[in-house]
Amino acid sequence: MSGIYIHIPFCKQACSYCDFYFVTKPDNKNAFVDALIEEIRSKKNTFYSSDAIDTIYFGGGTPSLLTIPQFDKIFSALNNTFNTQLKEVTVELNPDDVTKEYLAGLKSLGVNRVSMGVQTFDEELLLFMNRTHNSAEALKCLELLKASDINVFTADLIYGNPGQTLKMLEKDLDILLAFDPPHVSAYSLTIEPKTRLGKQLELGRLIPAEDETVEKHFELVEEKLKQKDIHRYEVSNFAKTGSEALHNSNYWEHKNYLGLGPGAHSFWWDRSLKTAYRWENEPDLKNYLQTKDFNNPSKERLTLQHLAEERIMLGLRTVKGIDLKVLEAKYDYCLTEEQIACLAQKESEGKILFDTNAIRLTSTGLKIADALTLDILTA
Repeated sequence: MSGIYIHIPFCKQACSYCDFYFVTKPDNKNAFVDALIEEIRSKKNTFYSSDAIDTIYFGGGTPSLLTIPQFDKIFSALNNTFNTQLKEVTVELNPDDVTKEYLAGLKSLGVNRVSMGVQTFDEELLLFMNRTHNSAEALKCLELLKASDINVFTADLIYGNPGQTLKMLEKDLDILLAFDPPHVSAYSLTIEPKTRLGKQLELGRLIPAEDETVEKHFELVEEKLKQKDIHRYEVSNFAKTGSEALHNSNYWEHKNYLGLGPGAHSFWWDRSLKTAYRWENEPDLKNYLQTKDFNNPSKERLTLQHLAEERIMLGLRTVKGIDLKVLEAKYDYCLTEEQIACLAQKESEGKILFDTNAIRLTSTGLKIADALTLDILTA
């Protein structure tokens, strides 16, 4: 089974931490929808359209800047092109775009999951992040989501912000949990080089939160959500049982996904399952609108060794971990004696659970998942 990711590149303004591709001029939305439909139709009668598609994810950018009629045209093209056997259809939205009627329109088109970028309810932090919404709009949106017929909603929070105290984070969590969300994504603030925050850091105008503070934030998030039966299933993702994100799980489990729209990425296994390919649409809306051939991207060929190491990295970020039998059967990858010794050492330190069938990280290990993965791969 496969997923489709659709990148909607429009934003009202640039969030200070964001390094995804976006444009802030809304003039080309109709032209973009027409080009996206052309890209979708270009996949008809290809092996991409023969695989059953079980998830669609609209990300960005800000997908909620599209109108319901525009979404309707996109869904018509998708259903006419692909073998859609949809279990999950997600749309990302910003709180200031949402109305009762808009949510009802999404639901009528088959959307059964929405992801809202709350980030924080603290007005000063919202200004620091350069978000377009305020706290009152986020609260109103949560009320609308709670009352809507959308099956699952999820809210994003960002912790580890400069100057953010545990008390501030706890207040954010308490406000969000009052709405009984089925899913929460909580991310530690990452300062990327080409963002506004990255430039401030480079100029010495920003002091990032200390690692110890971020770790305490990590622990508080896990503790508060667990009290409401919202459990971590990936480093940054928490859900009530049955509300886990299927589309994101496809990524972590190395299933095929097709990216549509400027800046979107794709990953597809060769039919032999002995190699896979990854490619990216050019992150340039102007060129995208002028594209005549959507089917000849420059693809990176990935070896089984590369894929195995990537699968380990992705898997160890989840509580399910890595099935060693799958690693051997699908990726022709077996642990070396040095890696086994490394795993035994990390297990004695309480960071890893390791047996002949699987590797999983403990709660302690998940805090440093990337570092542990590097240790294992280079042992």
